[in-house]
Amino acid sequence: MQLTGLHVYPVKSMYRLSPDTAAVQPWGLAGDRRWMLADVTGRFVSQRENPALGQIRAGLLPDGVLTLTAPDGSRIEVPAPAVTAGDPRADVEVWGTRFRAAEAAKEAHQWIAEHLGDYRLVHLDDPHARPVDPEYGEPDDIVSMADGFPLLLTTTASLDRLNELITAEDPDGHETLPMERFRPNVVVGGAEPWAEDTWRRIRIGSVTFKVVKPCGRCVVTTIDQESGERRGKEPLRTLARHHRLLRKAAFGQNLIPERPAGVEGDALGTLRLGDEVEVLEGGAHWPADGH
Repeated sequence: MQLTGLHVYPVKSMYRLSPDTAAVQPWGLAGDRRWMLADVTGRFVSQRENPALGQIRAGLLPDGVLTLTAPDGSRIEVPAPAVTAGDPRADVEVWGTRFRAAEAAKEAHQWIAEHLGDYRLVHLDDPHARPVDPEYGEPDDIVSMADGFPLLLTTTASLDRLNELITAEDPDGHETLPMERFRPNVVVGGAEPWAEDTWRRIRIGSVTFKVVKPCGRCVVTTIDQESGERRGKEPLRTLARHHRLLRKAAFGQNLIPERPAGVEGDALGTLRLGDEVEVLEGGAHWPADGH
């Protein structure tokens, strides 16, 4: 097995970057979802509410400046704010967990309002601020502004099997689903279909990860990530019929990076396309209904 895809999402729910290499930090890949949009209550905003988010191209300059480009070509550069530097503080929330972030400058909010709606752009200046769900992680496990865990893994074999199942359900109306619908961080080739559901610990290159929970899927998987259009009920319909784990239509597995012995600081290693993927511990079982 090998690493065939790497994806970073600088702003939660916006368009991806697909580098050849990515540094691994305790909270996820470097640059992954350290920014997000929040509504007036502080709650995160995603493609669930506004599919247009996925059409904004986000980039990161070497000095940490965020770039946003709209479909009409309009572009803005946003320096990373920090509460410690005197920038405004925002109390925000992702799936019930509240934490502190730093607000971007007013010019960024105006640009967002023109292209997406009345949202605030915030930056997770302290990446240690948000813990992972304690039911699935250790007390010192942390996560960025991702939905719940530092990284999401998918496999090409499982996508191929899913597309076969969808075709069997509707042979005339099936549009082959690309991996981008599932917004993974790492994609593994060379596995058996659904093999990832049995993994407990893996190594990608030199970095080891705990495989902690299946990813329950939502309406974002029905949105074409290139056009922003909703495209029917797939893959949710077929996953609900053929691949339910923990009472949810599931695809992919959530990962938490492990800290190598003797390594201090936030640099845990680097992933590279083509890295070997090795299963260190298997035997996981996730029932379709309940724990």
